Amino acid sequence: MTKTNKSSARRSGKPRADTTRSTGVGDPAGAAGAMAADARSAEFESEDESELPTTLATADAALEAQAAGDAALTPAPPPLLGRALGLGPSGIPSERPPDVLAGSLEGLHSLAGGILESLAPRVIRDLNREIRDRIAEAPLELNSYGYDPWGLNVDVARRTMLVFALFYKYYFRVKAYGLEHLPKGRMLIIANHAGQIAIDACMIGTATVLDANPPRPLRGMGEYWLPTLPFFNVFMARVGGVVGTPKNCIDILEHGEAVIAFPEGVRGMNKPFRERYQLQRFGNGFMRLALQTNTPIVPVAVVGSEEQAPSLGNFAPLARLLSMPAFPIVLNFFPLPTRYHIYFGEPMEFRGNPNDEDEVIVRKVEQVKGRIHDMIQRGLKQRRSIFF
Repeated sequence: MTKTNKSSARRSGKPRADTTRSTGVGDPAGAAGAMAADARSAEFESEDESELPTTLATADAALEAQAAGDAALTPAPPPLLGRALGLGPSGIPSERPPDVLAGSLEGLHSLAGGILESLAPRVIRDLNREIRDRIAEAPLELNSYGYDPWGLNVDVARRTMLVFALFYKYYFRVKAYGLEHLPKGRMLIIANHAGQIAIDACMIGTATVLDANPPRPLRGMGEYWLPTLPFFNVFMARVGGVVGTPKNCIDILEHGEAVIAFPEGVRGMNKPFRERYQLQRFGNGFMRLALQTNTPIVPVAVVGSEEQAPSLGNFAPLARLLSMPAFPIVLNFFPLPTRYHIYFGEPMEFRGNPNDEDEVIVRKVEQVKGRIHDMIQRGLKQRRSIFF
C-alpha cells in the first residue's frame, strides 16, 4: 500500500495524503514510510516550480516561431489595402494604428484612384500626372490636409481640372497668347464674358495652370446666387471659387493670389447672339479693389466663346421663377466645338483713392474696357475660322 502511494505521488507531482490516517496512528512503519514519501514529494514539487518559468518561456518562443512561420506562408495584403485596414508591413495589426476612419478613407480613396487611373487611357493618365505636377508647383497656401484658407482642396481641384483640360486640349483646342505677361504675386484678371455658362472662365483658368510658368491657379469671383444651389456651393469652394464679395477678394489678393473677374457679369454672359463681341457695361467694383490693394490688372480677351451657344434671348419670367439672374433661350444644349483664342495683355496699374466719386473710377474702368475691346477686335481679324 505504501509503494502504491509513493509511485502515485511521483506520477502526479503532488504530496501524498497523510497515510497515518489510513494505516492507523499506532503503525510506526506506516508513519515512517509516509514521512519519507512526503519528503520526496516535496523535493519533486520544488524542482517542478523552479523549472516552470523556463517551460513557459519555451512555450512562448514556440508560439512566436509558429506565428512567424504562418506569417511567412501567408502573403501580406497590398500596401494600400493594408494601410486602409491599419495593418503593418507583414499584414499584422500595428501596435499604434492611425485613426481608423481617416486611414481607411484615405487608403480606399487611394486604392480606388489607383484602379481608375490604371484603367484610364494613357492620354488621360499622362494628363492627370501633368496636372498633378503643375498644381504641386503652384504657389498655394495649404494645410496638412490639402485645403487652403478658403476651402480649395487640391485633390478635388485636380480631378476637376482633368475634365477641363480634356476640353481645353481636345474639344475647344484652345490657343493662349501672352501668358508671359502674367506678373508675379497678386493680380486681377479682367476678361470679357460670353457663352451662357462660364466655360470661358474654366478655359482661362486651365491656361494659367497648364501653360503658364509658373502655374497660377485662379480664384473665381462667383455670383451671389451660386452658393444657393445645392451641392454646387461646396464644389465651388473646393475648386477655388468664392462668392464675389469685396472682403473675399481683398483677403485673397493680400495673400498673393490671382483673382479672375468678369465686370460684365450676366449682362455679358447671357446676351443674345446678335450682340456678340459687344462689350456690355462694366461694373466699377474691380477697379476700387485694385486701387485699395495696389493690384495690377491683366486684361484678357476671349475669342470663340460667343459662338459656342447662340442665344435668341432671355426668358425673364422663368428666370424669376427659378430665382436665376437670367434664363437664356439657346439653340443647342451642349456647347459647340468652337476654337478658343485667349489673349493675355500687359498688366495695367492704377493709382488713386478707392473711395473716389464714380466719375473718377469710371474713367479708369473705361481704360480697361477699351484695352479688352481692342484685343477682341485684333483676335477676330486674326482668326481664320470659328471652328478651325
